[in-house]
Amino acid sequence: MKKCLALMIFFCVTFSLTAEKKAYELVNESTKKENADESAEFLMKELQKLTVPAEKRAGYAFLGNLQEMLGLYELAEKSYVTAAGIAASDAENMPERSNEQLVLDAVRCALSGGNYSRADSYLNSAVRSSKNAKIQSYVKLYSVWSSLCRAESKEDLEEPIALLKAYANVSTMKTVQPAILLTLWYITGESSYANEIKLRFPDTTECAIIKGDSQILPSPFWYFVPKSGEAVAETGTLKDAPKTPKELTVTESSKNDESTGKLQLGLFSSSDNANNLVEELKKKGFDAYFEKQTKASGNIYYTVFVNAKDENTADALRSSGYECYMVN
Repeated sequence: MKKCLALMIFFCVTFSLTAEKKAYELVNESTKKENADESAEFLMKELQKLTVPAEKRAGYAFLGNLQEMLGLYELAEKSYVTAAGIAASDAENMPERSNEQLVLDAVRCALSGGNYSRADSYLNSAVRSSKNAKIQSYVKLYSVWSSLCRAESKEDLEEPIALLKAYANVSTMKTVQPAILLTLWYITGESSYANEIKLRFPDTTECAIIKGDSQILPSPFWYFVPKSGEAVAETGTLKDAPKTPKELTVTESSKNDESTGKLQLGLFSSSDNANNLVEELKKKGFDAYFEKQTKASGNIYYTVFVNAKDENTADALRSSGYECYMVN
């Protein structure tokens, strides 16, 4: 009897020492890393060890969100797809996310990364037959965005713009109407859409962009969609501008520091997307180029820079819709 009891205690202790970590525990550990890049690298490694479906699904959903915020759209897309492919419920202490929402997250990243065909393949999956009205509204919006991404001339914009105008007044599309109006404003440059956002949706991110208090994400979608007009944001209403994230190694000094050196604009996992942005910037008169960077994990990224000719370069970039930061 004593031997059996000893064995039971031994196995219980062994199990407790080797028990698999939960997703929220890994997420908490990742927040202690030096910067967001290291957090993502840590999660990419540790999530592979998870075996409980719900924990693995929640972990990859969180990783996708982090990678998307870092502008690593192709990696984020893969993480969202991995999560969406796991049949499991939500994990303990982790954000709730349906598989349909995860598919839409993958669509958004595919569009941001310039992978329009993959975006369409996700949109044409089971998510298109969703019974959820909110999901349906995003399917319709992202379908129009995909059409915009494929547009090669102003004439190609006519049908997508017509659809967006129709959606802007449909009650079932209310969830995405701020994004619809922002897209119309950005493409057409018509101030009426900006005014409508400020009137109907004053507390949204879209309104902050209109006012100049926030920036449109530097993704291929916003940079390369043809425009029939020039959208100009306001000068901003915030008393204190938000500080730049630590991981960008930005010099937090005065504007005079932007008179020389180089300004960082975007980070891409595709050299084609980086080169497209460089060419777009050159057409607007900026001295742009990109550099290849290899992380400790072996992942390769391409960072776009502009040489600052004088103290006006940064302001000129921001006035053209490109957020930028002085880097060491």
